[in-house]
Amino acid sequence: MITGASTGIGAACALHLDGLGFRVFAGVRRASDGDALRRRGSARLTPLLLDVTDAGSIAAAADAASETVGPTGLAGLVNNAGIVVAGPLEILPVEDLRRQFEVNVIGLLAVTQALLPLIRRGHGRIVNLGSISGRMASPLVGPYGASKFAVSALTDVMRLEVQPWGIDVSLVEPGAVATPIWEKSRAASDRLKQIVEPAARALYSEAVAAIEAAATRSANEAIPTDTVVRAVTHALTARRPKTRYLVGTRARIQSVIARLPDRLRDRLLTKAIGIPPRNSKT
Repeated sequence: MITGASTGIGAACALHLDGLGFRVFAGVRRASDGDALRRRGSARLTPLLLDVTDAGSIAAAADAASETVGPTGLAGLVNNAGIVVAGPLEILPVEDLRRQFEVNVIGLLAVTQALLPLIRRGHGRIVNLGSISGRMASPLVGPYGASKFAVSALTDVMRLEVQPWGIDVSLVEPGAVATPIWEKSRAASDRLKQIVEPAARALYSEAVAAIEAAATRSANEAIPTDTVVRAVTHALTARRPKTRYLVGTRARIQSVIARLPDRLRDRLLTKAIGIPPRNSKT
């Protein structure tokens, strides 16, 4: 079962694993997304309407998978569904933060809870899609970073709690990946600009401009989805999967920076991103 399989990493994983001979249940938000995915895969690929924030949708997807696999169970679950919420924390609508956690964190756990009986039955594995942002959060995308820190923590705990049944749990931590999620995040950022008072926006105008420029650079240097797909596939099929997969050169560099002392890391990020430095007079 793969969540968030309409586009990007989820769709790429679904098609690759389908090509390897797995029966793939691909969670999609719209029937049209499922139809498009089915046309690209084999008869084994089964799209399922799945909204990770809706309990009824999760239960229906779990029931559909259970009816198909029966006593065989599931070989794996890939928790990929995610969104990016951006904006300065001071002016971010709290409901946007809730939405960030509902999709990236609570939805991940809800799907896992629903499918664990099938995973246990199939001696399967769990792969959670994290991010290097789960080790080092960046300004103006704090909600996303916070959600990925939470995913990292849940993965660590989950790995220990399900080990009695031989269930491996892995965390995949890519840097920026060439997927539509970043275009969607820019649209969300534009919406935030429209609903926030001009005076509040002005406080962060310089930082916002710097972050948008940095995001454009990151998008231009983004790694292809195939790189992430290889890590997910290894986590699902290797005799001894890793607990964590750092994916991409930028992710490895950022993982080193994340271990630096806080003040030094702050100075490096301030300079690298181009956000306004600390005002010593305030």
